[in-house]
Amino acid sequence: MKVSKQQAAVNRQRILIEAARLIRERGIAGAGVDALAEAAGLTHGGVYSQFGSKDRLAAEALAHALRASSASLGQYDTLAKYVHEYLSQAHRERLGEGCPLAAVGSEMPRESDAARESFTTGVRAMADRLARLTADRPGRKSEALAIAATLVGGLILARGVNDPALSHRILAASRASLLPRRRRAPSRNLSRLQRGPAAKRAGATPDTAETDRAAR
Repeated sequence: MKVSKQQAAVNRQRILIEAARLIRERGIAGAGVDALAEAAGLTHGGVYSQFGSKDRLAAEALAHALRASSASLGQYDTLAKYVHEYLSQAHRERLGEGCPLAAVGSEMPRESDAARESFTTGVRAMADRLARLTADRPGRKSEALAIAATLVGGLILARGVNDPALSHRILAASRASLLPRRRRAPSRNLSRLQRGPAAKRAGATPDTAETDRAAR
């Protein structure tokens, strides 16, 4: 029986939603067409009639997942909120709903050009969003790329290790590296004292003084 255009569009959307979930849960290589068809409630032939090949389906499903992830993370209007959500234990556990960059990033060197194009678009979108959240900083575009790399890399490591305590420490350390606590500046009188001989008696060294200046 011939499927109407409206039903075909519904089927296509259902396939994309299920494929986007499965490739994040199992990886692109681990999400076969049979599993994708079963998850969408369609036949193997029904999937191929919509997309023609698994490579095309993977690329479009990845693009769909990236758009959904971008919309979800887009609600966070400060860098601190974005970082805390991305590097949260809840996000670590949401394999099928989390960021696709962390879910399939390690597979990309071996994937099709179409899938890599979708992935590259996602990286650029993430960097652009982070650049807007760091608009008051010099060199924000380069900093945004560094933040994105820390976020994605930290989440991949936290998910990959089999030691829960280590996983938690990876998330915490990654958050701390992106959102360092500002140290309270010493009072002017104390600073004046530490520049004199008392600094040596207090254990001050050039390295600690330099660290203090960097923190301020």
